[in-house]
Amino acid sequence: MLNIEPGKAILGATVRGLDLQQDLSRADFAAILRALGEHGVLCFPGQALEAADLRRFSARFGDIQVIKGIPHHEPGMPEVTILSNVKVDGKPIGAPDAGQSWHTDMTYARTMGFVNVLSAFKVPMRDGRALGGTEFANTQAAAADLPATLIDRLTGLTATHDLEHYWEYMRREKASKRPPLTDEQRRQRPPVHHPVLLTHPITGRRVIYVNPGFTVRIDGVSESESADLLRILLDHVLQEKYRYVHEWTVGDLLLWDHLGTWHYARPDYGPDELRLMKRCQVMATKIFDPDFLRESLMTAQAA
Repeated sequence: MLNIEPGKAILGATVRGLDLQQDLSRADFAAILRALGEHGVLCFPGQALEAADLRRFSARFGDIQVIKGIPHHEPGMPEVTILSNVKVDGKPIGAPDAGQSWHTDMTYARTMGFVNVLSAFKVPMRDGRALGGTEFANTQAAAADLPATLIDRLTGLTATHDLEHYWEYMRREKASKRPPLTDEQRRQRPPVHHPVLLTHPITGRRVIYVNPGFTVRIDGVSESESADLLRILLDHVLQEKYRYVHEWTVGDLLLWDHLGTWHYARPDYGPDELRLMKRCQVMATKIFDPDFLRESLMTAQAA
């Protein structure tokens, strides 16, 4: 039987009683969707899914992102990305530095990201302690605490998001060995504009939808005001009271909501402390569909 146990932090819940290798019933999927909106980060212990099952489970939430030209994916399955510092014959099998700064995935895309689904197969350990934890910030809770005057100023404004902004930051500040984006990659992912404040489709709550990784500026205001507003918002969300860390265990499957959280993969482990994850990134192609949402949430309420 499905059991969702909320954690004690501002984000996070543990989900037990399901077999994710099997298709979920409508009621179970609806309950997970509602819990995702409420808790932001859901952990399914002992449920790490291999590529085919990971893709199938992820597709319940929307279309899976595929980025052309990115080499680190499951052979023959570009929807499943490999995040790892493991090497075979001296060559990396995955992207070793993904997520190592605060961001929200896919805000640089015309279609927003909805969820990340990540399976843990190797977790770096030192002195009996897990390393490489993933830290989260709750942008729903942070938005609820914004002053009314700031909400009024931000309402109706959009912000520019750009993949290259984050990409070059990782190369410049984090010594990432990733090559520069090619002209073709930049053409595929031009800068986009999204509202600064969103209404979360599941909870109906306000969300701060800018992030340190991909947001370049707030549109329609001066450069100085944009910089001031962004700094206020970024500092506000990163207050300790809005943050939560997931410490990984081999076998965890983690599902988190991109609309209501930021995240950061802690780079606190060395090249010989092995980490291996497999991931699907799901776009918001279903969650803003009123019919999909209404059916799912009514099913969850009836259950």
